[in-house]
Amino acid sequence: AAIIAMITWLKLHPFLALAIGAVGVGIAAGLGATDSVAAFVEGFGATMGSVGILIGFGAMFGKLLADSGGADRVVDTLVGRSGPRTLPWMMALVGAVIGLPMFFEIGLVLLMPVIILVARRSGLSLMRIAIPTLAGLSAMHGLVPPHPGPLVAVSALNANLGLTLALGVVVAIPTVIVAGPLFSKLAARWVDVPVPELYVTTEDLEGAEAAAERQRPGFAATLAAILLPVVLMLGKAIADVIAPDSEAAAKNLLDFLGTPVVALGLAVLAGMALLGRGGGMDRKAIASSLESSLPPIAGILLIVGAGGGFKQVLIDTGIADVIAEA
Repeated sequence: AAIIAMITWLKLHPFLALAIGAVGVGIAAGLGATDSVAAFVEGFGATMGSVGILIGFGAMFGKLLADSGGADRVVDTLVGRSGPRTLPWMMALVGAVIGLPMFFEIGLVLLMPVIILVARRSGLSLMRIAIPTLAGLSAMHGLVPPHPGPLVAVSALNANLGLTLALGVVVAIPTVIVAGPLFSKLAARWVDVPVPELYVTTEDLEGAEAAAERQRPGFAATLAAILLPVVLMLGKAIADVIAPDSEAAAKNLLDFLGTPVVALGLAVLAGMALLGRGGGMDRKAIASSLESSLPPIAGILLIVGAGGGFKQVLIDTGIADVIAEA
């Protein structure tokens, strides 16, 4: 409650609120001031080691996907193959595909102009287009690694990341269908929002035309880059289920390639080749894209790490066991 009050009422940054709250809980529970700080630091480091690297790789890949024009290619290809009746379903698929490697806020900024333009061109209600797209983004961000929430849960429960990814996708599909295309019918009735007339300016249209004309990676190459880490991690999970004790070279190779850090690292390298080069980016442009991807997630990393520190304090004080037993 104190942490929530510090964030919402005092307007403290969540990282600072979590740090103060964690140490405060440790002291109040009798752990001692020094040991409370030590537990927080231990939990912070453990979480950053298991989650922070993956978030960093995910952010780098997402930025490369956007800057190369690969995201635009996916959107244009999928939307171009659908009619008015299937368009909400296609937009849900677009949101899910883009949301697989991208953080929600990045995907939102990327897809908002697309949502407006598609609604204008199709003549459908803004809610019929926007709600399915955002449902796809939301479900992937909340249920599927490498997003922060699922990764922290995987780390806390020592779960199999590949299996979590597979089950996350399975759960995400009906979630997106219900919260997206189906709910959008009701949302369009309840909230009749006209498509903004002034949202798309002359400069926006000129920029869209220039983006369409410039070199972009192919659809197959973009999809391959997006799905590479998914396939690698799922391959490892399947191998662990089929032959958990095997010492075969193929199993060892799958174990290595399917390790989340390796899989996402390979995705970034593949993205540099398939997306960067495919999008006509030179080495300087690729380096600039990767570099600019990291500053925006600094706050996310600190908050996630502080959450891990708070978790460790709860464990060391015994509060976690009390909650679990209750």
